[in-house]
Amino acid sequence: MTDEQINAAIAEACGWTDIVHHPDFGLIGIDSSTHGLRTCVPYYASDRNAMHEAEQEQWRKSHNSRYVFLYELNKILRPTVGNRVEYIHLLDATARQRAEAFLKTIGKWKEVE
Repeated sequence: MTDEQINAAIAEACGWTDIVHHPDFGLIGIDSSTHGLRTCVPYYASDRNAMHEAEQEQWRKSHNSRYVFLYELNKILRPTVGNRVEYIHLLDATARQRAEAFLKTIGKWKEVE
């Protein structure tokens, strides 16, 4: 998936609506906290803070999805750190790796064709 596809999919999972691409601002949409105002979608694929917020939103919806997320993140990191993935490696995961694990956790990841 492209970064823009990742950002849109995570935004939708976090409750954003009416997400469109703006030529000057990139992805924009309506977040429930903006009272109907269109704002820029966070750059989940490159911002670990934005990914943290998305993860926390998902954990509030389904606490057990946290374990699936860790499993998926472990599978993503294995090719780079070997079969002995340790907790410290999970902490060092990039925003893009976390975004991929997040989308796989909720069944929204699409492989590039």
